[in-house]
Amino acid sequence: MNATRRDADVGPHQDLQLRRRERSLAGRLGRATLACLLWPGLLQAQQARPLDYEVKATYLFNFGRFTTWPLTTVAAEGNLFSVCVLGHDPFGPALEATLAGERITGKPIVARRIAKSSDAVGCRILFVSGSEESQLPSVLQTAGGAGILTVSDLPQFAARGGMIQFVSQGNRIRFEVNLTAVEQANLTLSSELLKVATAVRRTGKP
Repeated sequence: MNATRRDADVGPHQDLQLRRRERSLAGRLGRATLACLLWPGLLQAQQARPLDYEVKATYLFNFGRFTTWPLTTVAAEGNLFSVCVLGHDPFGPALEATLAGERITGKPIVARRIAKSSDAVGCRILFVSGSEESQLPSVLQTAGGAGILTVSDLPQFAARGGMIQFVSQGNRIRFEVNLTAVEQANLTLSSELLKVATAVRRTGKP
């Protein structure tokens, strides 16, 4: 009865306005839900804060999903998609827990720990630990030449030629992108990834 009365009170013009508002709200909710699912740092302000490196491990997985490598690089790396940590490992078991059972472009994802940049052959993503700061120029040169996506939370990492740098905004973990370094390595980042970066730079030399 109430539904019938409401429908009777709403004319064609008002009904069109209601439908437009509903579609607009649904679209905003859909985009917000997608962003939170893909980029876990967006959720931190609303939930009990997870360990930082659990969040960063999830970011590394998503960076792999939204990056395209040259076909020559893909063919040379065989049947595994390797996410590597250079130097001291801040992730502990969080990286394996995040990557377990996951695939990118049909390849199983594995975590590797390496001691020197020359061991990065076959890595798709290289997280550069703070312990390697003194070696950063040579690390970036080696990784960039091999078409490896470099990621770190070192201060000024993107400005110094790294590709993706984790940054803190309040109680959330976000990231910046050095698009020049990405393009020099012949990598392509999805526009969806770039939209949620806090900054997209065109500076710095690997």
